[in-house]
Amino acid sequence: MFDIGFFEIVCIFIVTLLVVGPEKLPRVARTAGLWLGKLRGFVSSVKADIDREIASDELRKTLERQAAVPELEELVDEVTGKPLTAGERNAAAAPSRRDAAEKPSAISGPAEDDRQK
Repeated sequence: MFDIGFFEIVCIFIVTLLVVGPEKLPRVARTAGLWLGKLRGFVSSVKADIDREIASDELRKTLERQAAVPELEELVDEVTGKPLTAGERNAAAAPSRRDAAEKPSAISGPAEDDRQK
């Protein structure tokens, strides 16, 4: 982050020792350490928020690109047997996990055909 070497740290320590004095130096160092820890925590939370926003924006763009694919619309039309309206296209483009778990699969396997008979 900062390019501070050993010589710079020693200079800062000497100046701080002269300004603050040896009696108050431990308390000042402890307070500076606490503030530095709070600053690092704040920076890491801001970074996490930014990363979360970027990920959600990328996911939204991916869903929009998938919804715009005409082959998917044609496939949904073939499976359901009817063309979708604009509102149904948006709902079909991004079904929730709960909806996907509750709806039976449109393509049934041989085991499901045996149970239905």
